[in-house]
Amino acid sequence: MSIPQELFSLAGKTAFVAGASSGIGQHIAKTFASAGARVVLAARRESKLAQAVQAMRDDGLSAWAVRLDVTEPASIADAWQAAEKLLGCPVDILFNCAGILYVERFLSQSAEEVQRVFDTNLKGAFLVAQEAARHMATRGCGSIINVASTSGLRAAGRLASYGAAKAGLLHLTSIMALELASKGVRVSALVPGNIQTDMHDEFEGAGLAEHIRSRIPQRRFGELGDLDGASLLLASEAGSYITGAAIPVDGGQLLAWM
Repeated sequence: MSIPQELFSLAGKTAFVAGASSGIGQHIAKTFASAGARVVLAARRESKLAQAVQAMRDDGLSAWAVRLDVTEPASIADAWQAAEKLLGCPVDILFNCAGILYVERFLSQSAEEVQRVFDTNLKGAFLVAQEAARHMATRGCGSIINVASTSGLRAAGRLASYGAAKAGLLHLTSIMALELASKGVRVSALVPGNIQTDMHDEFEGAGLAEHIRSRIPQRRFGELGDLDGASLLLASEAGSYITGAAIPVDGGQLLAWM
């Protein structure tokens, strides 16, 4: 038995990547485009988006940019409408990746910082997914991929607000999958461990990097490319019977925490 390569292809598909100005979001936008999708990159930092889109177009990929502030419902609605106008058709895939990280001990986190993390990582993800689901449900198809974190599954010091928000996002993913399955919309979560990105530099600055690396069974931090396989599985027809899943990509880190 041979596995057809087109099973993981995104040819003819469209994708909206929230949080695409850097890091995981920007990388997966390129991965999806390389797999054949037409991709809209969305984030607040418009200059970063423009650079990313130009780089993708220079590589012969189909990409556009729209401004998105996930903490503002009106911005979310406007961005989705703009994306579908640029694409000339509905969006098939949402990669819901906008997020911020705040590394500080529980007793030292201010109410303002906690609110900012929750507004972006949980409330913002909720509202973006809700906008996507409304459109996808009317068509009876679509895939939503929420980007969570191993910090939402196991306790990690100095990540109280971030971990709580990601735990909430994982539970939200399960509820969305349950409610939307009958409408033809699949919802799952990508659960990265410690992936080397600009956000990951927060750990370096807090002096935690070597301690964290020592607790990863593979003894290395993940690279952005390590996320490609799971992301394509959830986005493509290869994952057509997968919904409500939470797929860790963490070098075995969750096992070490058990």
